[in-house]
Amino acid sequence: MADGYIESRMADHIASGSARRTAAPMGIRKGVAAALNALSLVSVTTFAQGRVVDVQSPSMRVFVPSKPSGMALVACPGGGYSKVAADHEGYDWAPFFNSLGVTYAVLDYTLPDGDRSRPLTDVADAFRVLADNAEEWHVDISRTGIMGFSAGGHLASIMANAAVPECRPAFQILFYPVVSLMPEITHPGTAAQFLGDADSPELRARYSSELQASPSTPPALLLLSADDKVVDPLNSINYFLAMRRHGVDASLHIYPSGGHGWGYRRDQMASHNAVMVELAAWIRKRQEKL
Repeated sequence: MADGYIESRMADHIASGSARRTAAPMGIRKGVAAALNALSLVSVTTFAQGRVVDVQSPSMRVFVPSKPSGMALVACPGGGYSKVAADHEGYDWAPFFNSLGVTYAVLDYTLPDGDRSRPLTDVADAFRVLADNAEEWHVDISRTGIMGFSAGGHLASIMANAAVPECRPAFQILFYPVVSLMPEITHPGTAAQFLGDADSPELRARYSSELQASPSTPPALLLLSADDKVVDPLNSINYFLAMRRHGVDASLHIYPSGGHGWGYRRDQMASHNAVMVELAAWIRKRQEKL
């Protein structure tokens, strides 16, 4: 599937606000998660130590707050594009975002296995589902952002720099992300899973968000640890600098320790409380501006 088709389809979904629906979503109650059954967004996931493994078909769970603000957020957990860490980088965050009035969706995206169109299409479909159900779930699609962890951060940053303006989320939140596919600083496994046999210098540049940032890139919050030995902190630093050069409202927070993959794990991240305070303040600031 051509990359342009993915972006065009997402633009069509957002522009229509009520794109065709092949299967009606399951009912959802405020504050309770439900699996969505729409288009190809349906699967029975297999959990292993808090991770969804071997994801062949995507699924999404939406958490609707009791006092919605209209803001929404699609979360893309990490896992090196070989698994999806759906708990501590996904579902565990729901109470926090709901407390801020944010409708929160966790996307268990299809693993690329060398076909980058799979997860990119899933994100496009996720935004379509939110747009289709905007009234019921109290979602303003123009105030809907994206959040990603590690490889999920790579996916999120790609969508944030989509060539079609209508495809871009309103904001991006990235935790210790793989932003770049350039050999010097990328996570090799993530790059291999995403590109597969199509690997080329041109594609690596195209899907390196520090090289794609522009004045149209949405506001960003980046959070990571200085001692991350899995994903080079230069991924975030270079992306932050690129956005700043283009006048994008970007904030970078590097904590002294925590390593990689801490997500919502309090026991792994000594600065957990500081992260939560900073994140809440940033969300409230966005709610005032959007």
